[in-house]
Amino acid sequence: MRRLVLLALVGLAAQLVDGSLGMGYGVTSATLLVAGGVGPAAASAAIHFSEIGTSLVSGISHHTLGNVDWRTVGVLALPGFVGAFAGATLLVSLDAEVAVPVVATILVCLGVYVTYRFLSAARRLTFGPRPRKRFLAPIGLVAGGLDAAGGGGWGPLGTSSLLASGRLEPRKVVGSVDTAEFVVAVGGSLGFLVGLGAQGIEWAYVVALMLGGLVAAPLAALLVRYLPARVLGVAAGGLIVLTNLTTLAEELGATGITVGMIAASVFTLWVLWVAWAVKLDQDISGDTEIVHRVAQHI
Repeated sequence: MRRLVLLALVGLAAQLVDGSLGMGYGVTSATLLVAGGVGPAAASAAIHFSEIGTSLVSGISHHTLGNVDWRTVGVLALPGFVGAFAGATLLVSLDAEVAVPVVATILVCLGVYVTYRFLSAARRLTFGPRPRKRFLAPIGLVAGGLDAAGGGGWGPLGTSSLLASGRLEPRKVVGSVDTAEFVVAVGGSLGFLVGLGAQGIEWAYVVALMLGGLVAAPLAALLVRYLPARVLGVAAGGLIVLTNLTTLAEELGATGITVGMIAASVFTLWVLWVAWAVKLDQDISGDTEIVHRVAQHI
């Protein structure tokens, strides 16, 4: 019973992060389940079944608050479904750990770029036209496959790639990725049903994770709606760097102390980045207000 309550709290915290920054649910939940003795395939299956409920509520909440670009969702969703189904069926019989260092390295680079992009802009942020289908479709396919095979990956790859493109404001990146995740979760879940069968899925874990996530989903969408774009972009970029740099260190054989020092250093930098983003946003807002007042008196 205690484990189920803990899982519900993990689901709540993970969905709060995922729904507000576009990533974190799968990685957080998978880490705890595997550490508790659940096999990688069974852990990823439980996560994907719980995400059917949490991502549905999250998508509805994001849509209600205007955080969703439905064209982006429509292009991402189908390749994501195909990738998740394929990744789920392959995970049952294959070891997906070979790709982890490569993916982590790519995501660290993307995270650094995203953080730099949102911190380096000294003026009010602007965003280009919406991303094209030839850009979105491969991201959906690869991110869906990684998500099912590794228990998480849809958010980190999808969110970081869209943020780095500069084509959508951060709140719509997060809202669109979270909304499309419903279709990805369905694809992954069907793949696990084919590969594992209903008896191979820990349904109690599914329910516990889902209940916690359902509580957090509307709160996260509300947070995204009102967070400044610069702050949201830097927060997401820092999370990408933090999670994937520690993953990369572990994969390269670093000791627990070394991984902890890396995590502490990056976390400190992350806090400083976010604080600087808040200051930049306040300074720019103040300058805009001064210009507006001067214009009224001319």
